[in-house]
Amino acid sequence: SKFVNDKWMIKNGFLNDVQEHKPWWWNIKVQKLNLSAPLILLPEVSCQKAIEILQEKGYDQAPVVAESGLILGMVTLSNTLSSVLAGNAEFSDPVTKVIYDQFSKIGLEDSLGKLSCILENDHFAIVVHKQMQFNGNGSSFMKQMVFGVVTAMDLLTFVSRNDKK
Repeated sequence: SKFVNDKWMIKNGFLNDVQEHKPWWWNIKVQKLNLSAPLILLPEVSCQKAIEILQEKGYDQAPVVAESGLILGMVTLSNTLSSVLAGNAEFSDPVTKVIYDQFSKIGLEDSLGKLSCILENDHFAIVVHKQMQFNGNGSSFMKQMVFGVVTAMDLLTFVSRNDKK
């Protein structure tokens, strides 16, 4: 039934949004949010260390990215703490034991309207940017880089600061 759900179709890039009465910010690109560089954790970071890092740096969540650049998921402070306290994970376990591996990605060139549709169901979206890289023999490949993490609060802050009434 997802194919008859316009919001799902828009979120997953199968349909361009046809909303008739779009707010002024609807077609602005995600890159205009001026997101700060994300804190990224490698998969071998322990739950204990992840909690310490997130608290010290003042973050609620961070993407977990393999050295290859593959995005493995998202670790949140609350999920890590609750998993450890409930006995589902140990402080010494790697963060991969407590990550959310279901997450939405959005590109810098995508619209805030598309982001808004994603944030109706998800707490955050990982902002990605594709970059062409070359290896030693001259062959190229596209690598996806994490550019930031965006939440509904980021979108709301942008809209309220730039409100064009």
